[in-house]
Amino acid sequence: MALSYKARRRWALVVLLIGMPIYIVVAVSVVSMLDRPSIWLEFLVYVVLGIIWIVPFKGLFKGIGQADPDAPQDEYDY
Repeated sequence: MALSYKARRRWALVVLLIGMPIYIVVAVSVVSMLDRPSIWLEFLVYVVLGIIWIVPFKGLFKGIGQADPDAPQDEYDY
């Protein structure tokens, strides 16, 4: 069953406020385990990890910035 718009907004907020800081700590820990590599390798690792975290949540974040499609429409709303 697909999530409603409001449920997707709530889960997106949870992911951004709780999941993302946890993922940042994990990413920094991964880079620190590499014993401070060169700046370019470190940058590449952060870019790759920054892209990878969003892949599972792509469907969750899609359309969140738009108006609620389930909300009733006013006939004069343009």
